[in-house]
Amino acid sequence: MQRRLPLAVGCLLAALMHATPIALSAQTPTGSPWWPSPWGAEDQRGAANRLTPARVLEAASLITQGKVYPLGRVYQQGMPLFGTRQYKLVIPGLPTGGPFGTNQIVYNDEFVAGEIGQVGTQFDGLGHIGTRVGSDEVFYNGFKLAEFGTADGLTKLGVENAGPFFTRGILLDVAAYKGVARLDPTYVITIADIEGTLARQGLSIREGDVVLFRTGHGQLWMQDNQTYETTNPGPGVTAIKWLIEQKIVMTGGDTPSVEAVPGENPDRPFEGHQWLMNRNGIYNLENLDLEQLAADRVYQFAFVFSPLRLKGATGSPGNPIAVR
Repeated sequence: MQRRLPLAVGCLLAALMHATPIALSAQTPTGSPWWPSPWGAEDQRGAANRLTPARVLEAASLITQGKVYPLGRVYQQGMPLFGTRQYKLVIPGLPTGGPFGTNQIVYNDEFVAGEIGQVGTQFDGLGHIGTRVGSDEVFYNGFKLAEFGTADGLTKLGVENAGPFFTRGILLDVAAYKGVARLDPTYVITIADIEGTLARQGLSIREGDVVLFRTGHGQLWMQDNQTYETTNPGPGVTAIKWLIEQKIVMTGGDTPSVEAVPGENPDRPFEGHQWLMNRNGIYNLENLDLEQLAADRVYQFAFVFSPLRLKGATGSPGNPIAVR
């Protein structure tokens, strides 16, 4: 005798059976749907969830000399800027205020205008990159821009959710591995290049790492801004997918986008960004100065960076540091 399910349960199962084929067969411009994330359907931190106390202690153990390397660029007029992005700093008043009191104190302030989270050394948050899927712009964890984007900032995936980073960082000096001062501006770094660089430096990539690429392209900063900004060497999408499998938390480099431009397929610009941030919640840190690290052959270190807690912002400026 066939047992009958309660009406409500039967309706629910029928709905699920109808919905499952649609979800499984659905495709996006970058492949199958990427949501929900491994950290839950409401997660907004992405790969930063890998930054456990054990990772912090491991990173701290790498500090043996107490030498600090600033990795950020100086924010200034005339620095390379992507597209129509702008940067302007003004000291209003000169002095801005005072003199006050019998001690005649005066002070200066600064007024800064521009896409402050996306100029100079810039940290790409999870609200920065999305993908048009049908009629929706879909971001990390399947969040739709129409539901969290406002002109006053993002109500989800704002950079304030990322938290501070204190973990093991590694430098992949691919230029040195290839025996050149600077990689060709359109060079696409391969998996073999990464593995060769790791072998040369006696390293391996571990879960929770920040992986920084030195290409030598950073030597063009403020010297040849046109070449620096319009093309750059870096890992291609194939190599980025391999890095994702290593469960890293962040990529970074001495170029405007870290990934190769135009990359493996000029018809799919900045697809590495989609695979990192959009699909896997892995952050990206652009326009770094890695020359001193490379000169001292510092290939692993404690990496420290705390994005500004700009509520609803897509990214953050800052000066990450490496400590050996």
